[in-house]
Amino acid sequence: MNVIALGLNHHTAPLDLRGRLAFVPEQLCAALGSLRARLAPAAQASPRGAAPEAALLSTCNRTELYLVGDAVAAELVPPAIDWLVAQGGVDRAQLSAHTYVAQDSAAARHVFRVASGLDSMVLGEPQILGQMKRAAREAKAAGALGSTLHQLFQRSFTVAKEVRTRTEIGSHSVSMAAAAVRLAAQLFEDVATLNILFVGAGEMIELAATHFAARRPRSITLANRRVERAQALADRLGARTLALAELPQRLHDFDVVVSCTASALPLIGLGAVERALKARRRRPMLLVDLAVPRDIEPEVARLADAYLYTIDDLAALVQSAGERRRAAVEQAEAIVDAGVQGFAQWCEQRQSVPLIQALQHQADDWGRVEVQRALRRMAKGESLEATLQALASGLTHKMLHGTLHALHQADGAQREAAAQAVSRLFLRQPRGEAAG
Repeated sequence: MNVIALGLNHHTAPLDLRGRLAFVPEQLCAALGSLRARLAPAAQASPRGAAPEAALLSTCNRTELYLVGDAVAAELVPPAIDWLVAQGGVDRAQLSAHTYVAQDSAAARHVFRVASGLDSMVLGEPQILGQMKRAAREAKAAGALGSTLHQLFQRSFTVAKEVRTRTEIGSHSVSMAAAAVRLAAQLFEDVATLNILFVGAGEMIELAATHFAARRPRSITLANRRVERAQALADRLGARTLALAELPQRLHDFDVVVSCTASALPLIGLGAVERALKARRRRPMLLVDLAVPRDIEPEVARLADAYLYTIDDLAALVQSAGERRRAAVEQAEAIVDAGVQGFAQWCEQRQSVPLIQALQHQADDWGRVEVQRALRRMAKGESLEATLQALASGLTHKMLHGTLHALHQADGAQREAAAQAVSRLFLRQPRGEAAG
C-alpha cells in the first residue's frame, strides 16, 4: 500500500499558478471523480486493480492530492500531474517545476504538518484544520475515502489538536486579517475615520471584518452574491450591506477594500479602480485581495494612489516572536514525529490483514468439515463423548499438520527459527519449561 501526497503551495508556486488550480468546495466531489478516472489505467495494472483512494485539498495557499493505492508513486504521479494540467490549463513542464511529491511516512508527515498549521503561510493558523476536514468529507461523499486515507485524516486531526493544546503555536499565530488591520493603520492616520468594504462573506472575510470592527471604523459595508449571508454577518457587526452589482458605482466611497470570494474571474478591475480614485480626488485606497484566484486585477498595483496587497504580500508582514516561536515549533514537530510513527505502525499492521483473513477462512473451513463429521458420527449412534473427542482430535490435527511438517522439513538455522516461532505462537511458556 502506497500513500502519496502531491501538490503545490505558497512555498513552491506563484500566486497566479495557485489560482489556476484552485477548486471551490462545490467542485471537489466531481473533481475527485474525474481524478480517479484519470488514475484508473495505472490502478488496473496494480495487483488488485482497485481504484486508488483519493482526496483533494484546495485552499488559498495550496492545492494537494492525497492518494492511496497499490500502484507505486512512479505510476500514479504522472497521470495525477496530467490531471492537474488539464484542470488548470497550464503547461506541464511549468507545473512539474512547482510541485512536490512525498510518499508513505514522508507523506504522512507532510499531512500532519499541514493540519497542525506548521506548513501554513501564518504559523499555527487554525483555518486549515477546517479545510482538511471538509476535504475528508468531500472524499467520503465521492466514494474515494478508503480505510487508509480515513485513518490518515483522523490521525492528522488528532495530531493537530495535540499541537494546539500542548504547544504555544496558536499564540504565535498572526492572521492575515490582523495583518490587514496593521496595513490600514500604517497607511491612514486613524482607522476610526475609515469606510471599509468587505467583498464576500466566507470565513476569511468574517475573520477580517471582526478584526476591523474591533478598531471601530467609521463604517463597515458587506457585499456578497448571497445577500442573506452578508446580512447575517452585517447584523452581528452592526454593518451595512451592498448589492454586488452596485460595487463599480460605489467603490469610491471606501478607503479600504478587502475581498475574498470564490469567483473564477476578478470582480474589481483596473478601470473601476481608476474611476474610483478620480472620484476620490486621488485620496489613497488600500485594496487587500485575499482570494485565490484573484478578485482584484493585478494591474491595479500600477496606479499611484492604489495600494494593492495579495495574500502572498500579507504573508511577508506576519512576524512572530523568536525564541518562544522556535521552542513551540520544536515541540510541535516532536508531536508530529510521534504521529508519523503511529501511522507507520498502523500501515504495517494493515499488511497482515490479508494473511489474517486467510487464516480465519481456513480455520472456518476446517471447523465446518469436522462438525459435519461429528454430526454423521452422532447419526450413526456414537456416544457424545467419543464424538467430541474425535472432533477435537480432527481440529488439532488439521491446525498442527502444516506446522509439524515445516519443523520436520527444516534443518539447521531454519529449524531453530521455525522452532522459536512455533514456541512463541503455540506454547504458553518457554520451550524448556514446557518440556519440563
